[in-house]
Amino acid sequence: MITFENVHKAYGSHEVLKGIDAEIGKGKVVCLIGPSGSGKSTLLRCVNGLETYQQGRIAINGELVDATSSTIHAIRTRVSMVFQRFNLFPHRTALENVMEGPIHVLREDRQVARQRAEDLLTRVGLAEKIDAYPASLSGGQQQRVAIARALAMRPEAILFDEPTSALDPEMVGEVLQVMRSLAEEHMTMLVVTHEIQFAREVADNVLFLDGGRIVEQGPAAEVLRNPQHERTQDFLRRVTHPV
Repeated sequence: MITFENVHKAYGSHEVLKGIDAEIGKGKVVCLIGPSGSGKSTLLRCVNGLETYQQGRIAINGELVDATSSTIHAIRTRVSMVFQRFNLFPHRTALENVMEGPIHVLREDRQVARQRAEDLLTRVGLAEKIDAYPASLSGGQQQRVAIARALAMRPEAILFDEPTSALDPEMVGEVLQVMRSLAEEHMTMLVVTHEIQFAREVADNVLFLDGGRIVEQGPAAEVLRNPQHERTQDFLRRVTHPV
């Protein structure tokens, strides 16, 4: 569904992505892992045109992703993104946050959008919080609203950029549980994460990035349990058994 072909991205003279080649199959969960600064989030943001890559090709169902093209707006309606910091509108309730995209971007009828937003907030365990403002919600609750908001756009795929990194440890589980349920429903997901256990349990495939390159990729069970590359082995040893 998502294809990367020799993708390069640089900020000035600093090359962040150095020739990325990968494929994300429809209905698959792929986790991007690796040290900070390895290019994971940049690669994710290139998928829906939040960053512009300079060389290579990214395509979604065969359609080229070009941040400078008018087609990028249509692509963003098909590929939702969940950020680290929630990015909810503080002056709108949880319900209004979820309704916003369908009404103003998809031009859905307000009543239809409201019913779907209520259903989605129930789905992520927040039925009793539909009238709450973000400031009154915990980090985990805000992130679940953000996931409901992403789902409200009826996406073909969802991009997650370290969705639990800004959360207190006790709130991580409630967000990962929602993501597990999406995986069980075969939602295509590309996830930047440091949650190795989540990747073990949920991911179909794992891409390990280091220094702007994919050092190792393959089925999650193989890469995470029996990594072949020395750099992957060292990284997993450090994150699994931190000093």
